[in-house]
Amino acid sequence: MDGIVSRGFRGRRPEEAGRIPPGQYLERDFPVLTAGPTPRRDLARWDFRVLGPDGAETGRWTWAEFGLLPHEDITCDIHCVTRWSKLDTHWRGVAVDALLGTPPGGVTHVIAFCDGGYTTNLPFEAVQGGRAWIADTYEGQPLSPEHGGPARLLVPALYLWKSAKWVRGLRLAFRDAPGFWETRGYHNHGDPWKEQRYTDD
Repeated sequence: MDGIVSRGFRGRRPEEAGRIPPGQYLERDFPVLTAGPTPRRDLARWDFRVLGPDGAETGRWTWAEFGLLPHEDITCDIHCVTRWSKLDTHWRGVAVDALLGTPPGGVTHVIAFCDGGYTTNLPFEAVQGGRAWIADTYEGQPLSPEHGGPARLLVPALYLWKSAKWVRGLRLAFRDAPGFWETRGYHNHGDPWKEQRYTDD
């Protein structure tokens, strides 16, 4: 129908046209979307853990120790399943590659687990090779609780629900284990360029 445009659409500059996946609109702000209350963790009691497929802990860092790990600056576009995209966001965090080290053979998935009981599943290759980070800084400031602080998973290639807020660890797995949203009708993978929003997409 004539005259119908997506919310927030003001026309795209040529350099933006190839960066916004189908069905998305450009957002200048950073909307806050949360399924439940926002956890607020005492940093003195915060830690981040890596678990093997058998559940055994293979790595653990306190907040102070995490801050001493090599950090990287990341500039990326992010895409929310609710159809907004934000370009050229700036983060700082620790590469997931560095945290996982050399995993055992046969690992196919990584399960992120978070404060509040949230989990999300990712194919192992989605977090390898500089594709994912545990971010603790956004736009030069400590990551706020509303946006997942003190630390969140950042996987820019997938819809933003896969970049789990308030992340506390990663568990390696030999088989898939769909997480919170994936068991509630969201797509198991979540590629914005394929519009993998919901189970049947």
